[in-house]
Amino acid sequence: MKSVVFAIFACATAFAVQAETENFDSTSPGALPQGWEAGVTGSGNPRWAVGSDPTAPSGKNVLQQTGRGTFPWCVKKNASLAAGFVEVKFKPLSGKEDQAGGVLWRWKDGNNYYVARANALEDNVSLYYTANGRRITIKYVDAPVRANVWHTLRVEFNDKHISVHLDGKHYIDLDDTHIAGPGAVGVWTKADSVTSFDDFSYGTL
Repeated sequence: MKSVVFAIFACATAFAVQAETENFDSTSPGALPQGWEAGVTGSGNPRWAVGSDPTAPSGKNVLQQTGRGTFPWCVKKNASLAAGFVEVKFKPLSGKEDQAGGVLWRWKDGNNYYVARANALEDNVSLYYTANGRRITIKYVDAPVRANVWHTLRVEFNDKHISVHLDGKHYIDLDDTHIAGPGAVGVWTKADSVTSFDDFSYGTL
């Protein structure tokens, strides 16, 4: 019995070592977290920076996008995954055209990556791939996404399989082969979305 318990503990410990979480509390407000890079697919003037939010799920700081652009992104460039998961807590604050929060993975550059997003104006979750700067829809699913409320968006990916979860519920599950191999992970918004992010996690499964 002891050997079984030890084996379970060892497996759990091994999993924990494979996952990393960033809550942005070690970064001064107004700056980007160390190792992160911000930009936009398309055009515009996105503004990514750490800010203070008393409602943050952990600590006091969040990563915010307060400008606008076609598809603003912010990636952790020193993380590279071909298979695993990426998860973030996000709060859509405002936006007349969009109120979106998303995660991206297998990011090769600002024009080639996967992205899953939830939208408070449309009440849906969607999965896309971006190739040569063009965003292409893979699937949309209706889902409740309230504005000014913290949500958890999670994607698991392995080889060609992708699954998308919002607030603990499974919404998308399919195979896609458009973007393969390792790439960076990060967060994403659209248009005039003003969105806060916290507790960004990624790792292998």
